[in-house]
Amino acid sequence: MSASSSNLSSEIAAQIESLRQQLRHHNYRYYVLDDPEVSDAEYDSLYRALQAFEQQYPHAITSDSPTQRVGGAPVSGFAEVAHDPPMQSLDNAFSLEEFTDFVRRVRDGLEMEDASQVLAISAEPKLDGLAVSLRYENGILSRAATRGDGRTGEDVTTNVRTIESIPLRLLGEGWPASLEVRGEVFMRKADFERVNAAQEQRGEKRFANPRNAAAGSLRQLDPRITATRRLSFYAYNLVSGDERALPQTHSARLEQLRSWGLPVSQWLQRIELDSNAASALRYHTEVQEQRSALPFEIDGVVFKVDALRLQQQLGSTTRAPRWAIAWKFPPEEAATTIEAIEVQVGRTGALTPVARLKPVLVGGVTVSNATLHNEDEVRRKDVRVGDTVLVRRAGDVIPEVVQVRTELRPPHTQAWQMPDACPVCGSEVLREANKSVVRCSGGLFCAAQRKEAIRHFASRKAMDVEGLGDKLVEQLVDLEWVKTPAALYQLELSQVARLERMAEKSGQNLLDALERSKDTTLERFLFALGIPEVGEATARQLAMHHGSLENLMAANEESLQAVQDVGPVVAHNIHTFFAQPHNQEVITALRTAGVRWPDLVPQADAGELPLAGNTYVLTGTMEQFTRDEAKAALQALGAKVAGSVSKKTTAVIAGRDAGSKLEKAKALGVAVLSETDLAKLLAR
Repeated sequence: MSASSSNLSSEIAAQIESLRQQLRHHNYRYYVLDDPEVSDAEYDSLYRALQAFEQQYPHAITSDSPTQRVGGAPVSGFAEVAHDPPMQSLDNAFSLEEFTDFVRRVRDGLEMEDASQVLAISAEPKLDGLAVSLRYENGILSRAATRGDGRTGEDVTTNVRTIESIPLRLLGEGWPASLEVRGEVFMRKADFERVNAAQEQRGEKRFANPRNAAAGSLRQLDPRITATRRLSFYAYNLVSGDERALPQTHSARLEQLRSWGLPVSQWLQRIELDSNAASALRYHTEVQEQRSALPFEIDGVVFKVDALRLQQQLGSTTRAPRWAIAWKFPPEEAATTIEAIEVQVGRTGALTPVARLKPVLVGGVTVSNATLHNEDEVRRKDVRVGDTVLVRRAGDVIPEVVQVRTELRPPHTQAWQMPDACPVCGSEVLREANKSVVRCSGGLFCAAQRKEAIRHFASRKAMDVEGLGDKLVEQLVDLEWVKTPAALYQLELSQVARLERMAEKSGQNLLDALERSKDTTLERFLFALGIPEVGEATARQLAMHHGSLENLMAANEESLQAVQDVGPVVAHNIHTFFAQPHNQEVITALRTAGVRWPDLVPQADAGELPLAGNTYVLTGTMEQFTRDEAKAALQALGAKVAGSVSKKTTAVIAGRDAGSKLEKAKALGVAVLSETDLAKLLAR
């Protein structure tokens, strides 16, 4: 209810609305124009005056009032949000040559054969944050979501409302009734230092870098915590169903967003690109030279074809637009000393040497460890304890040793050797033929592999055992209650209720989650086993090709290579895994414990699949099937199962309590099927 429509006198209502408009104006001057008109004290005085009115007249409070940024109790999790169109990634360039290749591809795609033709592009620094989408309905912020996997993200509206630079109500006029703004949430360097100082004062772990701090802050279940982190936002794209009412160049659209109160990078430029890309190189060089002085972290420059009609002409791949590229900066490097070389044992038993470093600042992050990759890499670089080395963050993320300064090497150093025994379980280590990988032969007997294998087995995209986190896995393994994944299903309430941070109710919740996980799909089960180099996509192809676990386990290496994306190495890994007696024992124990899935029609024998070329969307709660069972069954018949509804969708299969996907299907005229219809479809 607005102030003017309440029982307030017109004079009080006018005062309240005047204070809100003043505060919105000053937020715009401060966050968007970076040109405040009043002091902090004057702003606070206006804010307190509005608070006082709203406390006296609570029925006059509106959701878009500047005082209503933090509200609501902590939540237990985030709802899913489908992105339509998807939030794509950007292709990267790491050199002038790669960037000019991008320009050449663009010119070829636009048939710009004349080298003198000028191509207009927009350019702005690439922020090191996380992408979000903001939905405005009739000028009011209605929803905010993370990028997620590009097609599906998480609803973080309550947390995004705490970001002062994001307007709860758009300014001005002329905005479409429904408007989606995409941009980057990030943390400024000064706020990062302040947050880390507060973390240390509370005795808590420091954040590794501003990006991690921003991501962790945005996904807080308690919005009050997010509000204390002072996140920032820059818009970089505008999406709307009413395209004709908007400017037809990217740079003009961003300026339009700025006029509506949304912050846009002040370093945004429109560049007339000549044939040799010299103007883009100048901009890239200028931004790189200013990188350390900027108030936030960046890792490159984003270039986009400016005219939207040309963007549409160029189109996109499934992953990234052809009309945009991120020209990344070279990784920052620093010199430090190697204090030790230790070996970590991974989930699959691979031994990885890791350099323990004298802490050094690299690209704004303190680095104390760096990967040495494998035994061959250590020998090639001749890395030794005591050496002075150059360290960089590969892709500005993973620290690695780039070079050894042998001229600074102290006397009496010794060449490093890979140990003959696993540092965790003492088992013999084996080097695979024609490979640089050294593995522990302990398998499931190795505690390091055991913990990682069980973590992976229970993970969301595998068996999806809700509540079985890292701390619980460590306790279960350390107590030797769980030595294989099958032992998870033998746990009793009297055991788990005694674990740290557990009680009878939380223990029963875990046992219930384990029971629910028994109903799964073949592809999830295969992924959960942790077979080396068998990810989600490969597990899906194996399941669809063979139809049953028995068929897969009986396959030889040659026949395995008939599966899409399975080459000799992956085929060898799969065959070797299923040939091991201890792996067969674990699989038998899992099935005896009740882990089950529906077998599929093997694609190798199915010929022309009946649903090939069709796309379905599942929504609502199913009674006869789990969502995963329905998805697997449809895929086995050749169908594609999508996460969002479009005009290309064949049908939406709606269960109980279907929501927005069902409404969108009706609006687009897409066919809607019931669960009974699904059962008939699968019986074909």
